[in-house]
Amino acid sequence: MARSILAACAAIASCFGGALAQDGRPENPVAEGLYGPLDMYPGSALYSKPIEVAPGVWSAIGATQPATYENGGHNNNLSFVIGDNGVLVVNGGSNAALAEALHDEIRAVTDKPVLYAAAENGQGHAMLGMSYWKSQGVPVIAQTDGADVFAEDAYEILDRMKTVNKEVGDGTEVAEPDQTFDEELVLDLGGVTAQLVMFGPAHSPGDMSVIVPERNVIIAGDMAFHVRMPPIFEDTDTAGWLESWELFREEAEDRIIIPGHGGPTDFATVDAGTRVYVEFLRAEVQKILDADGTLQDAYEIDQSQYKHWHTYWELAARNAGRVFETMEFE
Repeated sequence: MARSILAACAAIASCFGGALAQDGRPENPVAEGLYGPLDMYPGSALYSKPIEVAPGVWSAIGATQPATYENGGHNNNLSFVIGDNGVLVVNGGSNAALAEALHDEIRAVTDKPVLYAAAENGQGHAMLGMSYWKSQGVPVIAQTDGADVFAEDAYEILDRMKTVNKEVGDGTEVAEPDQTFDEELVLDLGGVTAQLVMFGPAHSPGDMSVIVPERNVIIAGDMAFHVRMPPIFEDTDTAGWLESWELFREEAEDRIIIPGHGGPTDFATVDAGTRVYVEFLRAEVQKILDADGTLQDAYEIDQSQYKHWHTYWELAARNAGRVFETMEFE
């Protein structure tokens, strides 16, 4: 199984190339292929065809890029878990077309009904496609904080998605969850258990993971990243994320991990792609604060060791600035 997971990751991982501007910054990292192919699954709204990570646990690995028209907004992982009684879908995708395309893939491997659709957080690429699942009569589940954030920003998120995805976004509507939970919700899929767990503050409000103990898999959601740089949002609690990480470690260390971004892998890989980076950034910002430095100093932190990560050029300086602004008041 370990070799098959590594092979799947290699297939998803992108080739590097493209011309750099004189200052070393690429003119257009996505178009130049620095973050992988623009589309890996022609003929489908999905960026890539789902792979079976463990028996009955599948994931369509999204582009490790910003959302674009070419990748259809499929830049996170859309997963599903099959039990004897039915299926749990994890993430709706950025639009109804992605959710419908995932449904087609589910039907290709099982005739069991979709029983639930759960959102890893309140971001658009987790929640917007839920309008499709609700139209199919499938109950939608989210963690309470994620549901609240989505309810507050849903129409702005929808408008942004439609600006990027154009006609691909047609038919997508705002659909709020039917059920929320605070810390844990256990779903019986028939012979397979899905434990929806909130470990605590992380990359965005409402980040939750799905543990499938019978398959030794954890669908980590945006608790965990690799291949692409984790984005730090205005509401990202990096100190809380490091505390939550230790709880996540207890559950994830010996399991197959499907992260929020990047292909299925092991704990050491997402630890390096998430915790180590957050600790590095906080340590560098603390040095600046101790020296009475400025926000501009934070923007100039040398993050070149992470230049190979996808979305580096879009996120590195912004991440440092946001950590600085937060740590000023910790």
